[in-house]
Amino acid sequence: MDQLFTPKSVATRRRLIDVSASEKSAWQTRVGDYIQLIKPGITLSNLLPCFAGYWLGSKGNLGPVMWWVLLGTALVIAGSCVLNNCIDRDIDRLMTRTRNRAIPAGRIPVKQALLYGFIVSATGLFTLYTFVHPLAFWLATAGMGVYVVLYSLWLKRCSTSNTVVGSLSGAVPPLLGWSAATGGLEEMGWILFGLLFVWQPAHFFALAMLKKEEYRQAGIPMLPVIKGNLRTKWHMLGWVAVLGVVSLLLSDSKWLYEGFGLTAWLLGGGYLVLALSGWVLKDEQKWARWMFRYSLIYLTGILTAMVLFTL
Repeated sequence: MDQLFTPKSVATRRRLIDVSASEKSAWQTRVGDYIQLIKPGITLSNLLPCFAGYWLGSKGNLGPVMWWVLLGTALVIAGSCVLNNCIDRDIDRLMTRTRNRAIPAGRIPVKQALLYGFIVSATGLFTLYTFVHPLAFWLATAGMGVYVVLYSLWLKRCSTSNTVVGSLSGAVPPLLGWSAATGGLEEMGWILFGLLFVWQPAHFFALAMLKKEEYRQAGIPMLPVIKGNLRTKWHMLGWVAVLGVVSLLLSDSKWLYEGFGLTAWLLGGGYLVLALSGWVLKDEQKWARWMFRYSLIYLTGILTAMVLFTL
């Protein structure tokens, strides 16, 4: 009996345990890498505008179609993010915040990632076509095409207009939600599309200012890199002003209570004041960080108000 617990047997068991723990850790890392490829933060954050669009279009009458449009939208966005990771692998190697991603770091082969991205996005498109309606399929296809082809493959590498054009794809989710609820593309659906479209440039310009040197090092022609911070501030101010106008178009609609208008005024006014403060504050990085954070507060607030004040 004592032979079962010799020093040699104990050492062997320890090695087996270490190997098992190492394999488990490697498996967990692998799964984590595949999850990170879909950019879960971006994927999930796009579901709120999709839900808001559906809620407004259905006037709060939730049904099974809502779950299908949310699932399909999430899968299309997730698959598009994977393809974006594949396309950006050379750029990601040059930037501090992205060089340890699974593809540039060599933990996931590009071919596997491409197959993964195509399967996930195709499943999402199939879901929208089969369980929602063909219009949702075509809207999602158009949004994916803009993000993957126009933005990722082309404009991100050669033009400062990349942010604005890329914003077209980010504006599709609320239109998807609206169309799923109504079966069409009425004026209100396009106003929702416009709201998300004009929100994005100031949000991403703020991020570009924060990561300006990294973008410069990677050779990405973001607006602050090519035109400088002053020009970027003017662009941000203009987009914030237009955003306020679009939000007021929503407040005048027959779909929302007056409380939405008050919320839009407060959130938009705060955003405009903060944008103007860029000419007063000397610390541009601090100001850009405030702008980035407030843009998230603004979007969350305006979409929540949209849900709360639906007629």
